[in-house]
Amino acid sequence: MDIQGKRFLLIGGAGLIGSHTVDELLKEDVAEILIYDNLTRGSRENLNFALKDPRVKIFPLGGELMHRDILDQAMKGIDGVFHFAALWLLHCHDFPRSAFEVNIAGTFNVLEACLNNEVKRLVYSSSASVYGDAVEEPMTEDHPYNNVTFYGATKIAGEHMCRSLHHRYKGTEKHLDYVGLRYMNVYGPRQDYQGAYIAVIMKILDRLDKGLPPVVYGDGTQAYDFIYVGDCGRANVCAMKAAATDRFYNVGTGIRTTIKELAELILEVTGSDLKIHYEPGGQTFVKNRVGCPKKAETELNFKAQVTLREGLEKLVYWRNNHKEEVEMRKIKAGINE
Repeated sequence: MDIQGKRFLLIGGAGLIGSHTVDELLKEDVAEILIYDNLTRGSRENLNFALKDPRVKIFPLGGELMHRDILDQAMKGIDGVFHFAALWLLHCHDFPRSAFEVNIAGTFNVLEACLNNEVKRLVYSSSASVYGDAVEEPMTEDHPYNNVTFYGATKIAGEHMCRSLHHRYKGTEKHLDYVGLRYMNVYGPRQDYQGAYIAVIMKILDRLDKGLPPVVYGDGTQAYDFIYVGDCGRANVCAMKAAATDRFYNVGTGIRTTIKELAELILEVTGSDLKIHYEPGGQTFVKNRVGCPKKAETELNFKAQVTLREGLEKLVYWRNNHKEEVEMRKIKAGINE
């Protein structure tokens, strides 16, 4: 889709990936960027820079997925929708009923509002959680659904609702083009403590601040694909611009990094001479997940640009310059010193 002069609605646009997508959209000649967010996990602080641009507005009537009439009102005259809003993995694990209502029923509400308002294009935030542990590596988009989590189940449901309604209304006025993005392990500035696999970075940095060594649970061989959040913002804009429809894409680097290697790199970036402390236990849902990035590069013109070292340096810089904000994120996540 040609995005020049278009109006966009970002549902969950005050969150980690959403706010970085706003930043990327501001580099384009778009007419308006409207944020629809209940600020449960996202925050106005994430949009401090973006809100200085007159094209960016927070929808004044609310940001709840379950308020269907308000959601419908927010979509009036909108050309493209980015849907980021969801309960996160551990929240879904603890509260599956709420996860069903927000991630599944809420996503249906988004799709219904898109159809009713003849929105041209939707970019749906799915997740690499749909894959579960890798059966083969790297995981292409044809990798089987090996998920065992409720969060992953909600994302699979969202993908199939997008697909089925795309085909249901194909060729009609309500026809909705869409693509889904399966993010790998997203990290970077504005990060909170509520990501099951990414909070480890913030917790390691907290310990280093206190002169304590990083803790790694198990032997540290669990391996993931870490993708910088700014790259995820670019991936969303690329997906909105692309001609592809009814497809799902990995958003990752394709590079395998173990938790041990991650901890060692954080020690290097911070200049710490402390040694990793290994402990048994720790909760993890997936131990091995690295995605193949080739399809997104070919069909969306997206390729990750920021290395893990560069991304960690950017995160550390942001964290050091936003100490009050980081403390508020700890409180929000229920982390006690």
